[in-house]
Amino acid sequence: METVGIFGIVFGILLRFWPVWICLGLITALSIVFQSRLGLFGRLFNTGVGTTGVLLCAFWLFTAIFATWIAPFDPRVQIVVMKNAVPGAIEPETGIVFLLGGDHLARDVFSRIIYGAQIVLTIAPAATMIALLVGIALGLPSGYFGGKTDNVLSFLANLVLAFPVILLFYLLVTPGIMDTPIPYTMAGVLFLIPIIFFLVLFYTRFKERSEKLIPYVAITLVVGFWIYFGLVFDLDPLGIISIEPNELNIFVAVVFASSPGVFRIVRGLVMDIQTRDYVAAAQTRGETPWYIMLWEILPNARGPLIVDACLRIGYTTILLGTLGFFGLGMGPESPDWGTLIKDGSQVAQLRLYYWQGVSAAVALMSLVLGLNLLADSLREESLRD
Repeated sequence: METVGIFGIVFGILLRFWPVWICLGLITALSIVFQSRLGLFGRLFNTGVGTTGVLLCAFWLFTAIFATWIAPFDPRVQIVVMKNAVPGAIEPETGIVFLLGGDHLARDVFSRIIYGAQIVLTIAPAATMIALLVGIALGLPSGYFGGKTDNVLSFLANLVLAFPVILLFYLLVTPGIMDTPIPYTMAGVLFLIPIIFFLVLFYTRFKERSEKLIPYVAITLVVGFWIYFGLVFDLDPLGIISIEPNELNIFVAVVFASSPGVFRIVRGLVMDIQTRDYVAAAQTRGETPWYIMLWEILPNARGPLIVDACLRIGYTTILLGTLGFFGLGMGPESPDWGTLIKDGSQVAQLRLYYWQGVSAAVALMSLVLGLNLLADSLREESLRD
């Protein structure tokens, strides 16, 4: 079987990513030109750590967006002659190069890694965002009201945190649970909290200005329940939001396990910020507790929460890889990075065809590295503020 050399492989990979390079160039140029107008995002480009973090995260984001253009093959297509092909092997019929070789089922490793980015960057940020909203919605009243409210919510959060994480995910993601109403019930409760959160958010702000309140509430209800029914019941009439049962299990497991951590951070921030003078001024004006929590305390807690969100996306990315490695993630045909690492980590595969698992591991590592660097830079900027 004919192959190309190392320089041909490197050049081929760089060439496949041409839409990503264009987007990264535009972002870098526009960020430098309009840096003074971009606030916190613009200041990230003042340091090498921040610039590297932004570019690494943006690289994988655009890779996921342009996956169909970058990947030369469908991630599930099998070409028998390319089974365990070495990197740079040329497919005889089409002449297309398997840049990172073929796997044990004769699928293109490079294409599977590219499509794997779509899975990671769909589940990890979305699950983290919902976990963030759930944690905020429960952490605000716990820290502000204290007393019995704090005791009950803190007990529930500590109960989840005390449970071994791997065992918790094993129980929630194991295939036997998929056929029960447990994940759908949990999804129905957890995914309803963000909708209630935004309804309360807009009501407390615009309750005396109906011309603004009605449109915001209408948009929240329409968009919120559109996403809600698509995720929980797979009833999206437009067919845009569709999620498989195993994906829903992972989604619910991530939200359920991450929310208590966010809860504790928000609770601590609220207990600190509510002693500030501007909170006392709002109380003197007669503002309601929920207005004070959502519009006085929460905006001043955004710095640590943004940093935590970046770190939590990285943790979730690693978690998805871990679940896939143990065979508890997506289906066996899925191109998610955890499954690729598992398939390539078998003794025979790892000894003879090491590139199959190593390539996916490097991809996962680079994304998590970018998120950690971004979080570090955001932390530094928030301390300066």
